[in-house]
Amino acid sequence: MSKRNLRCMYAIALLQGMVFYGPIATLYREAQGVSIAQITLIESISLALCILLEVPWGILADKLGYKNTMVACCFLYFLSKIVFWQATGFGGFLLERIMLSVVTAGLSGVDASILYLSCSGQDSQKVFGRYNSLQTAGLLMAALVFSLFVGDNYPLAGLLTVLSYGAAALCTLGLTEVKPPAPFSARLTLEVLRQTLSHRRLLLFLLAGVLMSEAHQTITTFLNQLQYARCGLPDEAIGLLYVAATVAGMAGIWSARLTHRTGKRGTALLLYGGGTAACVVLALTFSPLPSICAILGLRLCHTLFQPFLMELQNQQVTTPHRATALSVHAMLMDGVGVGTNLVFGALAEVNLSWAFWFGGVLCLAGLALFFKWYSSRPQG
Repeated sequence: MSKRNLRCMYAIALLQGMVFYGPIATLYREAQGVSIAQITLIESISLALCILLEVPWGILADKLGYKNTMVACCFLYFLSKIVFWQATGFGGFLLERIMLSVVTAGLSGVDASILYLSCSGQDSQKVFGRYNSLQTAGLLMAALVFSLFVGDNYPLAGLLTVLSYGAAALCTLGLTEVKPPAPFSARLTLEVLRQTLSHRRLLLFLLAGVLMSEAHQTITTFLNQLQYARCGLPDEAIGLLYVAATVAGMAGIWSARLTHRTGKRGTALLLYGGGTAACVVLALTFSPLPSICAILGLRLCHTLFQPFLMELQNQQVTTPHRATALSVHAMLMDGVGVGTNLVFGALAEVNLSWAFWFGGVLCLAGLALFFKWYSSRPQG
């Protein structure tokens, strides 16, 4: 086990979690002249670019080594935050998201591989839980600073985020390589792609995972603020609720314990079912308290779900070209995300409740697919 790598990765997670404009991410963009439909369009363009870059980046990561890839991507991440800080209008935020697509595709599978290999696959759900919880701790710290000191000073929120991501980039220099770089082989890469696409059970698992994740991402990042606004909550209250949601996001450290007690089927039923119920409540209410409880509930379910999903996904990788395989997984999942983002945006423009109903359908479909995947597992 490489404790040095784990410490560096935990520090990076904490610092990159410090998005000081997080509580007003949608309002920030709207203040700079971007509508909700444009926001979701930018998200879809970003995901489409991720799809194009996923496999090439996975191949490059296996060739360059995971440390070098992590360093390059985190420094580019830092630059993208500078662009966000200075962005105005559709074009500026689109540029930032294009840069973020390059980063996301580059880090896809690399951070998880470093964590998984650094702990030799032992207690990886706990390691993933700590990693995700530290990202959330960073969000919490940033949200507290926003609520207490930043307020409606949006440019300051952007600047503080730039500084945090710069520090995270410097932390990557302390990483050590977890595996020797693999020579490039087009044949092996195509074989990984072919095996994934022909593995029906794996495809069921990936689709089940992305449906829950996309519902959570869109609702808790963008649509929640619109729901709070239509409930009549002021910006100060939205900032405090963001803090509460961030605290709920630290529950990932208990993901492994939950799975140990309830089993994989029980965990899936509890978390997918909770996500579905949260979306239904949001679709039916205009009142603050039910909306707050539903959004926090959805956040909690997904927080517990992520380490659970990451361990199961890494356990299914058998090739030494781990980053390539995980990039192929991410490419397929991002493809689903492009479509769901566009649907969410179109529905929210017409009727916000329709978008929440759609989120509920995604969570319920994810549960059905997960059970189908789990029931088809090899016996014995």
